[in-house]
Amino acid sequence: MPVPKYVLDLRQHIGHAPLWLPGVTAVVLRGDEVLLVQRSDNLAWTPITGIVDPGEQPAVAVVREVLEETGVQVRVERLAWVNSTPLVVHTNGDKAHYLDHLFRCSYLSGTAHVADDESVAVAWFPLRALPLMAPIYEERIRCAVDDTNRTRFQAP
Repeated sequence: MPVPKYVLDLRQHIGHAPLWLPGVTAVVLRGDEVLLVQRSDNLAWTPITGIVDPGEQPAVAVVREVLEETGVQVRVERLAWVNSTPLVVHTNGDKAHYLDHLFRCSYLSGTAHVADDESVAVAWFPLRALPLMAPIYEERIRCAVDDTNRTRFQAP
């Protein structure tokens, strides 16, 4: 399900008003390749992203999101970055800010495929030949790949 039930329930009361939500991003690595999805809402290529369910640990959420969206099993290697997104306006008009937890993950098993309706394509890309994507996603990939930068803090 693209939007968690608890968010849909909230939306019944507040409409499209901005929400503050915990999110996750998975940079899944297999050698010198990264797993990306092409989103169904705007056709953009991105790492796998999702919303943390109430009471769920972010590291557990990122593993769940990768499996739900791509059919791939991963192991979380480390938390690479935590940051707040600017206001996001989704194609349906919903607005949200996300506290995003970026995780570097390694491939364990599974054949990557479109596993839900959130994506129209799933593919492995060489890190040196990424498809065109928003700069924030390029930055997230760089941050997760850079092993010399164990944590990242973005000051206001």
